[in-house]
Amino acid sequence: MSPATIQTPAGTEVVLRNCEGFEELDACVRLQIETWGYNDGDVIPRRLFTVAQRIGGQVIGAFEDGGKMVGFAMSLPGVKTGKVAGEAPRPYLHSHMLAVTPQFRNAGIGKKLKLYQRDEALSRGITLMEWTFDPLEIKNAFLNIHRLGVVVKSYTPNFYGVSSSRLQGGLPTDRLHAEWWMDSERVKAILNGSQYAPLEIQETIVVPKAVSEWKATGVPEALMVQAENRHRFLDAFARGLAVVGFRVDAEGNGTFELARLERLELAR
Repeated sequence: MSPATIQTPAGTEVVLRNCEGFEELDACVRLQIETWGYNDGDVIPRRLFTVAQRIGGQVIGAFEDGGKMVGFAMSLPGVKTGKVAGEAPRPYLHSHMLAVTPQFRNAGIGKKLKLYQRDEALSRGITLMEWTFDPLEIKNAFLNIHRLGVVVKSYTPNFYGVSSSRLQGGLPTDRLHAEWWMDSERVKAILNGSQYAPLEIQETIVVPKAVSEWKATGVPEALMVQAENRHRFLDAFARGLAVVGFRVDAEGNGTFELARLERLELAR
């Protein structure tokens, strides 16, 4: 896929393209460590980035003028087996990592990387991408759900086990599983800013703005919020609800919006 040039709000030109060579893959590893603070047991090594490229995944970098990497996204290929008799297996991508350097984190680079992933995947006929995200991270939820149009139908407590990431704050690695039906009418409408028939919201789950600070400073309330929301998500998903919206109020609190979502609505 051809490189894409974008301009940040500050006027900096950034080029998005597939990473090439060991030096650029090493830059992905370094940025991964800088972002999450992983120790050796959690770091994804260069060899896995190499394998991802080889087997049909993605390693996409964002580079400012001069070639310095300011962000990357890495995905791995997968296959979903049909749950209905006669249903063919579906290839998809699991977007495992996305990181942006601190000075570019509010410049829209994360969303642009996701859109580049989408364009590259659709060029190969892949219409589904999935990834996990922390249900206590409001900014990530807003990007994933409100701006990209993912839906969420499942939740795994402590998905990765104990993590050395400083962003986890010592909490269990609970994760929501994002489904991005990249060629659906719903996603296309959200990306284009056009109207899409809203679903009837049946439940909401709130994440207080303060939870990110609580995680960083070890305040016990973060664990309490996680445990309460975990119970509510698992119960809602067991009853057939899905996360279809996310909003942030004037105080910065985040609210997940849940509705009943039929399978056909993901494909059209």
